[in-house]
Amino acid sequence: MRRHARTLLETGKVRISSLATITMIAGYVLARGEVTWPLAAVTVGVFLVAFGSSGLNQIQERDVDAIMERTCGRPLPSRRSSLTYAVAVSVLCLVSGALVVLAGSNAAAMGLALAAAAWYNGVYTPLKRVTAFAAVFGGVVGAIPPVIGWVAGGGWALDARILAVAFFFFMWQVPHFWLFLLSSCGEDYEKAGLPSMTRTFSSEQISRITFMWIIGTAAACLMMPLFGVIDEPWVNVGFLAAGVWIVWRSVRILHASCGDTGFQHAFKRINQYACIVVSLLSLAGLLR
Repeated sequence: MRRHARTLLETGKVRISSLATITMIAGYVLARGEVTWPLAAVTVGVFLVAFGSSGLNQIQERDVDAIMERTCGRPLPSRRSSLTYAVAVSVLCLVSGALVVLAGSNAAAMGLALAAAAWYNGVYTPLKRVTAFAAVFGGVVGAIPPVIGWVAGGGWALDARILAVAFFFFMWQVPHFWLFLLSSCGEDYEKAGLPSMTRTFSSEQISRITFMWIIGTAAACLMMPLFGVIDEPWVNVGFLAAGVWIVWRSVRILHASCGDTGFQHAFKRINQYACIVVSLLSLAGLLR
């Protein structure tokens, strides 16, 4: 049972699915200013949609995963899971998750959840075989969950406040992926025949591009108060302190070589930065 549960969790990339769910919760709290019972249903539903979409992603990429050292141990390439089982679980989670979101909130939230899955599996995943800049398009997937939460909480999807939050997560997702690529030197991608930035640019050039994107991410965070997302001075101070911290700690990547531990540390810090921002947003929403 333990082995079966582990295989199931790996199929749905539980960490990625959890991250999408957390940012959705932040959007909901910002819209409602409180935690209500319907949030429980939306949380379960969004997690299931993300879980099912991640499972479909592994089905789509099973041939490439079998070649790359980092992913060859995943359930499908390692044959710990059958294709039929993976398809059944993924589709079941996707459909049931969408229905749970609908039951707990509204059709708009369900539509956004399905749109995120469609973009992830129908646009981003195929683009990874076409361009090394697929991560830029993939950033859209990270931008949608907080909007789902906002709409589920009664907000309007095109409200400038939540669009500012979504833009931050779009910006964050790109250096998140590129730092991961640099930490492994992109060798797996090249081995699998996938377009990789390491084939187009030197590690120094990628480092500079990534560093500038990190600065842009910090700037996107500082812009959120300008759109009326929050009006608490202590949150603004927190955003500023976190932005200065992530930029300062990321300077090291400008002098790092491909595969250097500096990129691994920067990858962890960019994730910690996102957690800090989500925490500040959620706390501000609850205390206003």
